[in-house]
Amino acid sequence: MSTTTALQGKNILLVDDDPDMITALQTVLDGSGATVETAGDGNQAIEKAAEFDPDLVILDAMLPKRSGFLVLEKLKGATKKKGARPLVIMITGNAGKRHQVWAESLGVDGYLNKPFRMERLVERMEQLLAN
Repeated sequence: MSTTTALQGKNILLVDDDPDMITALQTVLDGSGATVETAGDGNQAIEKAAEFDPDLVILDAMLPKRSGFLVLEKLKGATKKKGARPLVIMITGNAGKRHQVWAESLGVDGYLNKPFRMERLVERMEQLLAN
């Protein structure tokens, strides 16, 4: 699958406690020109975000140590605005609308329910980073 130049030179942080999901995401981003870092829990996500300064974070909602929602709150800080750096796309296996509403109130830029097609995620990433 080819990715456009929207990802070229961008810093992307992948946060998920499922190693298979991280591997799948890394495979999709391979050759995109993006610099990719990974984190396996919420605390690690906060640390990596601070040192790596990502343009975009792919964030699992359910994480060990600190939930994706608490990570999102920390990343978006006081701004809570969509489009504020870093951009955040939350991915979750939780189908309820309540979680999506909560994520949106915290300023999430994209929200996808698992399982999703990788093309959908990449399209969303490209849309956000192209702006």
